[in-house]
Amino acid sequence: MNRIFKKAVSACIAAGLLVTAAACGGKDNGAPAAATATPAVSAVAAQSPSPQPSTAAKPKSKLRVGALKGPTGMGMAQLMEQDSLGASAVDYEFTLLDSPDDMTAKIINGELDAAAVPTNLALTLYNKTGGAIQLAAVNTLGVLYVLEKGDTVHSVADLKGKTIHTSGKGATQDFAFRYILKQNGLDPDKDVTLDYKLQHAELAAAAASGDAPIALLPQPHVTTAMLKEPGLRVALDVTKEWEAVAGSAGKLAMGSLIVQKKAVEADKAALQAFLTEYEASAHFVHADLDKAAELIAKYTILPNANVAKKAIPLSNITYIGAQEAKPFLEQFYKVLFDFEPKSVGGKLADDGFYYSK
Repeated sequence: MNRIFKKAVSACIAAGLLVTAAACGGKDNGAPAAATATPAVSAVAAQSPSPQPSTAAKPKSKLRVGALKGPTGMGMAQLMEQDSLGASAVDYEFTLLDSPDDMTAKIINGELDAAAVPTNLALTLYNKTGGAIQLAAVNTLGVLYVLEKGDTVHSVADLKGKTIHTSGKGATQDFAFRYILKQNGLDPDKDVTLDYKLQHAELAAAAASGDAPIALLPQPHVTTAMLKEPGLRVALDVTKEWEAVAGSAGKLAMGSLIVQKKAVEADKAALQAFLTEYEASAHFVHADLDKAAELIAKYTILPNANVAKKAIPLSNITYIGAQEAKPFLEQFYKVLFDFEPKSVGGKLADDGFYYSK
């Protein structure tokens, strides 16, 4: 009897150990019961998947970017295309506008994180917003040309006594041209007649028709006029004339790229990625003229690819970082300020205006 009793007790103890082993192994996974505790735990472990690294792509940062139609926005074309294909490092929301006034409102209201604007507007906005924006780069140099239907003007001195049809009295191009006249010994109010009656598009048509024999025009209106009238010629490249009087380091900085300080502070890595992609896009305009012209037309920055292709070589699209551009920008802003302080927002730039990586 004692032997039978001992065997029964041993069987009960063995059964208890099996129950304990199953409980230690966690949730029942349907595996056959093991003979001992150790094999039972090993079986469960073998069937439990080991943690795997996440393969989900990190969402792209988002930036709202504005551009103006015309040369100031032309360097953005390839970046717009990359964004549409999902190939850009940042997720962009582009806004393309016709006038600087429309752009100004969106920047002041905080609707844009970055924008391509005229260079004088960049400083005006810096002053107007109490330093809420910064200039990140110069994206367009001189786009002004004197066109003539004839063959009498070959130097600035040849303009003496003549009527020059132009647009935008009191605008940047007006002050730049007046400065060139003065540096060449001509009084803009006495030695020449500056006729401001027509706007750019109207003036381009008048130059083509011969109603404005000498006209000061920016791109792409220069190209538009010359396509209509092959008899027109570029009499003076205002960019070269500026460099001649401003010195070898002087540059006629017409367009710029600005950024909101809040955007920089919120995600500097995204902002820097944008600047890198934008610089590549600006260089692409010159590297692949045909494709760039197609994209500029596709995104309605200029009216058609033919105009774009002829305008690109004369539009001085570039990318010069703020710190590198600072010396010639200071010279340019001083010229504008001396003519009219309001043209740059009432005061010259301090160091905080120039973006630094």
